[in-house]
Amino acid sequence: MIQPVRDRFLPFSKPAISEAEIAAVAEVLRSGWITTGPKNAEFEQAFCAYTGTPGAVALASATAGMHLLFKALNLGPGDEVITPSMTWVSTVNLITLCGATPVFVDVERDTLMTNAALVAEKLSPRTKLIVPVHFAGAPVDLDPLRALAAQHDIPLVEDAAHAAGTRYRGEAIGQCGTSIFSFHPIKNITSGEGGMFCAEDAALLAQIRSLKFHGLGVDAYDRTLQGRSPQAEVLEPGYKYNLTDMAAVLGLGQLARLDEFIQKRTALAAYYAERLTEIAEIQPLAVPSYPHRHAWHLYIVRLVSQRLSRDALMAALKARNIGTGLHFRAAHEHKYYREQLPQAPESLPQTSWNSTRICSLPLFPDMQPDDIDDVINALKEVLTTA
Repeated sequence: MIQPVRDRFLPFSKPAISEAEIAAVAEVLRSGWITTGPKNAEFEQAFCAYTGTPGAVALASATAGMHLLFKALNLGPGDEVITPSMTWVSTVNLITLCGATPVFVDVERDTLMTNAALVAEKLSPRTKLIVPVHFAGAPVDLDPLRALAAQHDIPLVEDAAHAAGTRYRGEAIGQCGTSIFSFHPIKNITSGEGGMFCAEDAALLAQIRSLKFHGLGVDAYDRTLQGRSPQAEVLEPGYKYNLTDMAAVLGLGQLARLDEFIQKRTALAAYYAERLTEIAEIQPLAVPSYPHRHAWHLYIVRLVSQRLSRDALMAALKARNIGTGLHFRAAHEHKYYREQLPQAPESLPQTSWNSTRICSLPLFPDMQPDDIDDVINALKEVLTTA
């Protein structure tokens, strides 16, 4: 019988929510205004101040942000969107649902991020959008991608779901261009569920703000009227993707602590890197060589063993009270996309190699070095007895 290496289960992720943040949510509940209102406006302003972006729109999720973007760009049949298959399936699903075609681009073997050379190979006259993905808290190499997109006059929008607090060559992710962030509970900051759409283009921001709330000509919360204008009219059919003030006030508290979270995550990641030198069959991701600040949203490793599969490793760790995550099973390997968009085996070699080997180890601000020691001991035990 397997003996757990610890008495209590260690989840792979856990939000760090303070009593002050809980009290702030309770205050909103007592205020009588719990849907989109003043806390949303405050959260957007705080995010602009943190990242340096000219404008931000708080949303119900990052997926909502991507959906609204595709609507604003009028993506449809005959259009192609280049994005990695090594990503969460929401972007690929939305491309498909709007009638466009996802064009999968490979990633670098040891960063899981794409680059301009790989994207250039996938360009066609039908390419209408490029969506690179910042991965696990590291930034994609933006300068060459921006130059490529500008050369071909193709919009580039950053999937920044993993990148709250990430910096690229001294620039906060979100500061320039267009980017979409996630505040899901496993992310570096959370609002329960939620997302933020950031852009320099004022017209695009106005359209996203309208589309997120039924396509009305004013926001769900009009900052001038301190409420909603009863005379608001639909400018174009929209959706219901606004964020509640209950969520926004939690996001505000979390954003104020983001740098503290990253400092703790960075120290834990450094200890992981030190201890994992003891296990040859576990290979962490590499960090980019260009100047950046890694936000360490995830600590991803690859299992390189002939004796044990990744899925078996995850099950064995769970039996020892160690939680893990999978980020991600490549989108092109999901049943629907295997059948509808089959890829030649050699077309995405690094994506496919990683997809069967990656595993996310526990990483969250409230962890202690002793927790990492438990993970390392469990890994050693599993690999020794495999």
